[in-house]
Amino acid sequence: MSLRLRRLGGPEVVSILTQFGFAVHSQRGSHVKLRRETTREDWQTLTVPFHNELDLGTLRAIFRQASRYIPQDQLLPHFYTE
Repeated sequence: MSLRLRRLGGPEVVSILTQFGFAVHSQRGSHVKLRRETTREDWQTLTVPFHNELDLGTLRAIFRQASRYIPQDQLLPHFYTE
């Protein structure tokens, strides 16, 4: 069975990532910067375009970047469907 990437918008992706401890740090134009603190001086940062619908390539790139900080098996159900 193959997994398919879901059609998500920026607000949905931000909502998903906040479930994993990320918080909105700043916004410039249509891009939101999310950040979470891992140690006292170490930050993990992700940038998400805050558009109504994101291109599949952009979603794939966000998933790949978020996978550096969050285990893929936890992210898969949010970004992919069977």
